[in-house]
Amino acid sequence: MTENKIVTGILSYGMSGRVFHAPFIEVNPNFELRGIVERSKKNAHEKYPHIISYDSVDQLINDPAIELVIVNTPNDTHVDFALQALKAGKHVLIEKPFAPTMGEANMLFKVAEEMGKHILPFHNRRFDADFLALKSVVENNEVGRPIELHIRFDRFKPQIGPKVFKETKVPAAGVIYDLGSHLLDQTLSLFGKPKAMTKVRGVYRPNSKVDDYGCIILNYGSGLNVYITVSLLVANPQASFVLHGTNGSFVKNRTDVQEAQLIDGMMPNNPAFGIEPEGMEGILTNPDQEENLVSKLVPAELGNYMGLFDEVYKTIREGKPYFVTKDQIIWQLEILEPNK
Repeated sequence: MTENKIVTGILSYGMSGRVFHAPFIEVNPNFELRGIVERSKKNAHEKYPHIISYDSVDQLINDPAIELVIVNTPNDTHVDFALQALKAGKHVLIEKPFAPTMGEANMLFKVAEEMGKHILPFHNRRFDADFLALKSVVENNEVGRPIELHIRFDRFKPQIGPKVFKETKVPAAGVIYDLGSHLLDQTLSLFGKPKAMTKVRGVYRPNSKVDDYGCIILNYGSGLNVYITVSLLVANPQASFVLHGTNGSFVKNRTDVQEAQLIDGMMPNNPAFGIEPEGMEGILTNPDQEENLVSKLVPAELGNYMGLFDEVYKTIREGKPYFVTKDQIIWQLEILEPNK
């Protein structure tokens, strides 16, 4: 148990607050969950009876006891709330997308530096079990030199969703920002900045005002092309990671169990948390010494969203460089911006 906990406040208790933030802050000994903004329904006390339920963002940000503010509000509010928190002398952990534009992102990084505070992107899907399996295959050169990578995030939601902010044409709306930012971050963490980019957007659901399909092709100039696809109209989800290289192929479905476990109420300190059941392994195929193709199962990695919060602590308290860099965020937004 640390004596130097980071006192933390969360700006919203919607799904991201309930599932991806509060459980981790609550059980991580390096953090103290002080409070959550709940403008109308006051539900957080049912699980966290010790916290403060703030009526507004201003109340939380102006609480002098809070050191870290988690900005997990609708996409188009990220910049304003992050800026407000930074100017109040708080560190900020900001949900994806970091900002609608490169210009706004650069402004936030500049203000954070001027205030002597950290603004940290929340890219928890670098800690997905399925992505960690792909990362291990790439780093261990198990398919030789990568030639072609397909990364998909498939959902089937043909109806307009109930979350108005996700279905309204405001900055950073649409599936490319919502899901594409995850896959871009994963790609950039593996391969860095691409040499060229092609992007396709689509609006196919009846009465949809935002893109519900997107495909981004990243060319790395070394023979590697990465195809990123996000869609709300895939009734039969395909493999999430398909990697082909000069000496083999790797295929992995989207199998991380952490989100489902958290929705079901499991806390991250449960021994079963993040462990995928058998039968979800990836498949690695390589030629043997006689050039016969042989496939083997690649056991799942341990999903570990808590690793992100550990990295937040190390950055704020120990000065360790954060695992998502400023450059990676700027590269991501250079690709995501609608006019690019």
